[in-house]
Parts: sequence; structure tokens; C-alpha cells
Amino acid sequence: MASQEELNQKVRKASEVQAKYANDLMRKPNVVGVAVGHPVHNGVSSPDVGVIVMVDHKVPPGQLAANDLIPKQLDGVPVDVQETGGFSAQ
Repeated sequence: MASQEELNQKVRKASEVQAKYANDLMRKPNVVGVAVGHPVHNGVSSPDVGVIVMVDHKVPPGQLAANDLIPKQLDGVPVDVQETGGFSAQ
């Protein structure tokens, strides 16, 4: 289990990566948000910390242009694409 300081370091690193790449990620099709959080694998939240890319709906990689694919990691930080649907203000 990671110490609190290790967790804080991971959150800081993921936050730096989020800030660095958010604009580029937001330009990709279907992306509605970018955050720092716990990646989800097979429906289970990971204890790791990563960049979460929220999309209104997932598209199979084969249906996207190469430059529209979201990488599995950025600067060593894991990236997880999560389908959230669209966001709107009420």
C-alpha cells in the first residue's frame, strides 16, 4: 500500500500531466472533460492515480484517425478513457 506522501506525489504528477495535455485532449472527438482520478479496469477502480479522459461515448479505435486516438499513458502517467455521456447545465 502506498504511503500518503507517495499518493500525494502521484496526484501532483497526474495534475501536471492533466494541465499540460488537457487542451490537446479536449480537441479530440467525443471528449467532454479531463480530470485526475483512479483508472477503472474491468469495472473495478484501480488504486493508481491517472488522467481520466471523459467521453460522451466510446468509439472503437479502428474507427478513429490515428491522431484522434487517446494514448494509454502520458509522460509515464496512466490514461483511462471513461464513457460519461454529455454534460449540460440545468
